[in-house]
Amino acid sequence: MNIVIFGPPGAGKGTQSNLIAKNFKLHQLSTGELLRKEIKNKTELGLKISSIINSGNLVSDDIAGNLIEQYISNKKYKNRLIFDGYPRNLVQAKNLDNLLKIHDQKIDIVLKLSVSLEIIKTRIIERKSLENRADDNEKIAIKRYETYENNIKPVIDFYKKSNLLKVVNGETSVSQISTEISRLIEGIKG
Repeated sequence: MNIVIFGPPGAGKGTQSNLIAKNFKLHQLSTGELLRKEIKNKTELGLKISSIINSGNLVSDDIAGNLIEQYISNKKYKNRLIFDGYPRNLVQAKNLDNLLKIHDQKIDIVLKLSVSLEIIKTRIIERKSLENRADDNEKIAIKRYETYENNIKPVIDFYKKSNLLKVVNGETSVSQISTEISRLIEGIKG
C-alpha cells in the first residue's frame, strides 16, 4: 500500500506519517526530512535548498522528484511508502503517478489534513520553541502557507478525480486524527 498525506506546513503531517508508518509497517518518505538531511550535510544541493527554503519558497519539482525516485525504484520499499509532503503541485502529482507506474505501483489513498492558518501560526510558534527550526517563524510560516494553498488546489482536484482523496480534520488532537486516519486506511484494505 502506498499513501500520500498532505496539508499545509505545520499541519502535523510528519507526526501522522510517523504513526501511520508504525501502525501499517510502511516507510515514511518525507521530502522535508530528505531536504533537511541535504542541508545538514552541507552538500552543494543542500546549500541551494537552504537558500530556497529560507526565502519562503518551495524547492523545484526536479530536486524533489529525484530524491523521491531513489525510494520508489528500490524494491525494498515497493508498495510500502507513505509520501509525506509530496506532491505539492500538479506537476509533482503527475510525476509521482508516472514514477509509480514505471515501477508497477500505485497510490491507494490520499489523506489531506485540513488546518486553518491561525492554527498553523500557533503550532509553528510552539514548534519553534521546542525544536528551534530555522524555517519556523511567523512571517515565513504565513508565506509558506499561502504558497502551499495556491499550489495545492490542482493537486486536490487531481486526486478527487481518481476518488483517492480523503479530507481529515487536522485541528483535533493527534490521537483523534490518528484514529480517523487508521479508520480510513482500514476501510480501503477491506
